[in-house]
Amino acid sequence: MESIAATRPKPPRQTHGLPWLGAGALFGAIAVGAGAYGSHALRAELAEPLLVMYETAVRYQMYHALALLAVGALGHVLSRRALTLAGSFFIAGILLFSGSLYALSLTGERPFPFMTPAGGICFILGWLTLAVAAMATARRH
Repeated sequence: MESIAATRPKPPRQTHGLPWLGAGALFGAIAVGAGAYGSHALRAELAEPLLVMYETAVRYQMYHALALLAVGALGHVLSRRALTLAGSFFIAGILLFSGSLYALSLTGERPFPFMTPAGGICFILGWLTLAVAAMATARRH
C-alpha cells in the first residue's frame, strides 16, 4: 500500500526567481573581483578622487547584486511582473551607474554624462517597484 504522501501531487515549483539569483551572484562575483583589482592594482595608479569614484562603483554594484539576490528569493512571494521590473531596473542601474563610474575613474572620460544619474534613477525605481509590489501583496493576503 502506497503512502498518502507518495500519491499526492507535488506543488508546482516557482522558478521565475532563479534568473535573478543567477544575475545577483554574477554581479556580486564581478564586484568582488573589481574591488580586489581596485585595492591591489589601482591604488598606486589612480589619483585619490578617481579611486574613491571607483570604490563607489564597486559598492553600489555589490548593494544591487544583493538586491538581485533578494528579487530572486522573493520569486515565490511577488508576481513575476514585479520581479522582472525590479530586477531589470537593478541591472540597468548597475550597468549605467556603476559602469559609468568605472569608465570615468579608469579613463577620465565622461562621454555620456547622463548615464550616472539615469543609473541612480533605475536603482530608485527598482526599490520602489519592490516596495509597491510587497505592499500590494500584503494587502491581498
